[in-house]
Amino acid sequence: MFSCILKEPQAMTNPLHHLMNPSSIAIAGASNNFMKMGTMHALSILKDGFKGELYPLHPKEKTVLGLKAYGSVEELPVVPDMAILVVPASQVADLLERFGEKGTKSAIIITAGFGEMGDEGRRMQERLNEISRRYGIRFLGPNCMGIINSAASLNVTVMPYAMGPGSLGLASQSGTYVTQSLPYLAKRGIRFSKVVSVGNCADIDLADALEYLGEDDATRAVALYIEGLRDVPRFLEIARRITSSKPVIAQYVGGSAAGARSSLSHTGSLAAPDHLYDGLFRQAGIIRLHSIEELYLFGNMLAHQPPLEGRRIGVITNSGGPGSAMANALEKYGLEVPRFTPELQEKLRPLLPPHAPCGNPVDLTFSLEIDILSHRIPEVVLASGEVDGIVIHGAMRSGFVKEAYPHFRELINNEPVDKILAAMPMSIDKALSIARYGKPIAVSSFYDRDDDYTAAYQDHGIPVFDAPEKAAAAMGILLRYREVRKRKPPKPISLPSIDAEAARMLSECLAAGRKNLDEHESKALLRRYGVPVTEEILVRSPEEAEEACARLGLPLVLKATAANITHKTGKGLVRVGLASRIQAAQAFAEIQEAAGRAVPVIAYRKVEGEREFVCGLIDTPGFGPSVMFGLGGIFTEALADTVFRPAPLSDQDAEEMIHDIRAHTLLGPFRGMPAVNIQSLARIIHLLSLMPILHPSIAEIDLNPVIIEGAEPVAVDALIVLKGD
Repeated sequence: MFSCILKEPQAMTNPLHHLMNPSSIAIAGASNNFMKMGTMHALSILKDGFKGELYPLHPKEKTVLGLKAYGSVEELPVVPDMAILVVPASQVADLLERFGEKGTKSAIIITAGFGEMGDEGRRMQERLNEISRRYGIRFLGPNCMGIINSAASLNVTVMPYAMGPGSLGLASQSGTYVTQSLPYLAKRGIRFSKVVSVGNCADIDLADALEYLGEDDATRAVALYIEGLRDVPRFLEIARRITSSKPVIAQYVGGSAAGARSSLSHTGSLAAPDHLYDGLFRQAGIIRLHSIEELYLFGNMLAHQPPLEGRRIGVITNSGGPGSAMANALEKYGLEVPRFTPELQEKLRPLLPPHAPCGNPVDLTFSLEIDILSHRIPEVVLASGEVDGIVIHGAMRSGFVKEAYPHFRELINNEPVDKILAAMPMSIDKALSIARYGKPIAVSSFYDRDDDYTAAYQDHGIPVFDAPEKAAAAMGILLRYREVRKRKPPKPISLPSIDAEAARMLSECLAAGRKNLDEHESKALLRRYGVPVTEEILVRSPEEAEEACARLGLPLVLKATAANITHKTGKGLVRVGLASRIQAAQAFAEIQEAAGRAVPVIAYRKVEGEREFVCGLIDTPGFGPSVMFGLGGIFTEALADTVFRPAPLSDQDAEEMIHDIRAHTLLGPFRGMPAVNIQSLARIIHLLSLMPILHPSIAEIDLNPVIIEGAEPVAVDALIVLKGD
């Protein structure tokens, strides 16, 4: 039995549990020069409230930042729980080894200049791994920016973190996204639970970080910034275990040629094309996003708002434009903006101006009665049972007054703005109380934290977005995660026994120095594992072609087949729809003439069907084997309606994959044709996904087209390509 599901992890085995909770830290590279990177890291540890002991290492200074400094690891009075190295790359390995000898079990290597720097850097990085294995010292980095554990007041980055505990966990291959972004996040009320900057992922990698954040009770949603993955199967197994109960979102930037080149030089990550990561995320239940802004904003929404239990969203606004924009965007994201019942509208009518619409959206049309907008209307709508969530635009008070104050100050005898605000009604507590209904809320406002309502919402876990469409998009993300939660749990994958004849065919092909099996051989191998292919025979003369008509039936197809013939149609090596023995004999002769030499020819009865698909397998360096499904025949490249998934797949995975193509309506009853037997089609994809495990010498498989005859799929062309080694 081969399982695509990891066993349940043993408690606290992930190295980040220890690394995130040190009682003492030693730092090499800090000094009394505040412009030095190591000093910045030390200052964050000291100033942001770390409750343990900090031990600076410095070869010359006697004190660093008011603390006693030690000249070497050996001089340290204790075995530190964690070591932080911010020293030249040439010194890192020796220092890590000394900490290993001392007994330290966790380290963060901030220093760059390793795997991302080419062959020599990779050799230096491998030495770090060797030291790690020898002493059992687990490390983050190199080329990373540290960690944040907000609950423990632990900040090991170069920037202050003063926002307090949050619910969003972040693992990033970019250090900037856990440091320079902190002021940006503070202005938006976004707070982290834990942050892990993994850098080059030499030891502790993104899969470890994802597993840890999935286990962490303080983390309600996980955000990932990815440049490339070291172990795709392990990442997938961990992600599938987590996403059924905790949302995971990701930004991947290595999908283009420029992105892949940059990722390689940044963190030494070997990237893969976008479509492979699309398939990986889809199979894993990870929601893919395409900007760092989305990662933060929508991660915050997922981390703080309750799950969406339906599609019905209420829109409440004090301006028609934003209300219409939100309603339009919500429907585009697959949500519904239902017209409220007459009973609900009757309850809302007394709260609105006579001309204001209340059918959904509810539009106060520039009303400054903040209590009605932020509390009374939302409460009526949420209590009605007619919505599964609400979006609100225009809840504002102090921000608006401060902006308008220069225009009306003379009318109030230049009274200070604070006095005006003190006299205005404020019901922030009531506005926040609507969260008790347990339904998701998103707010849109053009005022940032200078507005007291914006700040209050953000401080109490209600996200505020700076555009109406972003609030709607956040609800769309909740809907996408609802779909993830409703997926069937993954099933283990059973591997069949290796077929001895198939293994012999591949062995002989490799021994002969061939790069691929011919079509006939490819079909024969796949048939042995149950893939439905054409029933065919080899013919070597016009007479045998005539006999094939009687044995196989008409109309007949003849094709040249040889290992060095992979594209036949454009070369005159295929004859289709042969309706008689005479036509078959003539077609055989024409194929020989087109080939310019004697070539074997396969014959099979023409498979009748108008729907054609493509199934395939490809092994990509840096990613591994993936299966493909999509529209086939001559339209494969023109329409590019294909989807990919990492191998192996269960039948259930394959069925889900099939329905993801844009032209999925072709799978059902279509123009008098019956619905496709999805189970049979999924079985083909499932079997292809097992081939690289059963036979690692297989690099590619191409079945194009797979024709649907009646309801059943039949592969009428096949090619198996082998690895060069």
